[in-house]
Amino acid sequence: MVWHILDIFFVLFHTTLVLFNLFGWIWKRTRLLNLFLLVLTGASWLFLGLIVGTLGYCPLTDWHFRVLSRLGETNIPDSYIKYLADRLTGMDFNSILVDKVTLYSYLAALVFSIYFNIHDFLVKKRLRSNTV
Repeated sequence: MVWHILDIFFVLFHTTLVLFNLFGWIWKRTRLLNLFLLVLTGASWLFLGLIVGTLGYCPLTDWHFRVLSRLGETNIPDSYIKYLADRLTGMDFNSILVDKVTLYSYLAALVFSIYFNIHDFLVKKRLRSNTV
């Protein structure tokens, strides 16, 4: 029972985090947090990945997949996004394609987040200098 609850928790939490990473830059109030989480995600993929020996490493994926193993799941893919897409659709997506779409989507979100955070900073700075 606990493992099923943890599975549901990870699906909801991790999916929400992925969606926030992709779209959190849209709302001005969440842009800074979005940038922070995107940098944290990238650092995990790169630096933790180098330590663990798998580029693209995510601790949430690792923990969730351990839960799935306890539930008897086998043939779990390396990627959470592939796992989620397969789970939601019942299809078997190409893992290389999923990894490319994931990376390009991440990079696009990072570019948007950096752009809008710099824009917000410059607008705020301009407003401050006009009121002095």
